[in-house]
Amino acid sequence: MIIVTGAAGFIGSCLIQRLNEDNFNYIIAVDDFSDEQKNKNLEGKKIQERVDREHFFEWLDANYQEIEFCFHIGARTDTTEFNVDIFNKLNLNYSKKIWKKCHDYQIPLVYASSAATYGLGEHGYDDNESLIPQLKPLNPYGDSKNDFDIWALQQQEKPFFWAGLKFFNVYGPNEFHKGRMASVIWHTFNQIQKTGAMKLFRSHNPDFQDGEQMRDFVYVKDVVEVCLFLMHHRRNSGIYNLGSGKARTFLDLVKNTFYALNLEPNISFIDTPEDIRDKYQYFTEANMSKLKSIGYEKPFHTLEEGVTDYVKNYLADQKYY
Repeated sequence: MIIVTGAAGFIGSCLIQRLNEDNFNYIIAVDDFSDEQKNKNLEGKKIQERVDREHFFEWLDANYQEIEFCFHIGARTDTTEFNVDIFNKLNLNYSKKIWKKCHDYQIPLVYASSAATYGLGEHGYDDNESLIPQLKPLNPYGDSKNDFDIWALQQQEKPFFWAGLKFFNVYGPNEFHKGRMASVIWHTFNQIQKTGAMKLFRSHNPDFQDGEQMRDFVYVKDVVEVCLFLMHHRRNSGIYNLGSGKARTFLDLVKNTFYALNLEPNISFIDTPEDIRDKYQYFTEANMSKLKSIGYEKPFHTLEEGVTDYVKNYLADQKYY
């Protein structure tokens, strides 16, 4: 059996689909299943059992001998949430408990960290573990992910194989439920459908023109490929970046969404909301050499390839992966 926490969410549900494609069908899906919109991500997927996240540890104590691998993808991911207690409970302490169980029961573990840990990028975007204690995230979500990375690196007792993945800007199918936190492509598609145009955030940084803010956008299908690689690899434990390795502008992203719909771009700019303006990253780019150094060789989708696949094969027909 393979555990996937955050199973009904965006990345978790795509991971289950990818596992199913390789005939891994004994999936233990862990989540809070109260959101019907999210649950649609799991329709048609082969799952052995759904376990509510509140009862997961009791379930694991009773069934650990059957478990082959654990993907801990579940987390509170709202970067505009500032209640630290929520993050301490759902991200930090829950993850510590999973780590300890995976050590006790000798279950290999891959968990989701985040590029939000890098803050404004003062120390660059290298997944050098010696730099992790110096990083300064911009919000409680980033803090919770960095706090767990720091804690994991300090542990003497650890799963026999473990990896933390710093997800950069992941986009792709199965994010219908995410609302404000969905990718810019999802928002662009919906704005085009309603208005024929797209509004992007204006730059409030003199070093960047409007729309020239840059992020490392990574297609979710690439993210789950890396997860499967690590499941089979099971050595070289540590914390790894997971982006495309290539920063692109929001203008590139939005223009390619228009092109995928066979439309001419119609883009204007609005002020960045006050509540996120001073917490806004203007540039992120994953250094991917560490993952490649342990043998990961598959090419990543270019932005053009990923956006085209996402728009034409999923968004246009409201399909799930």
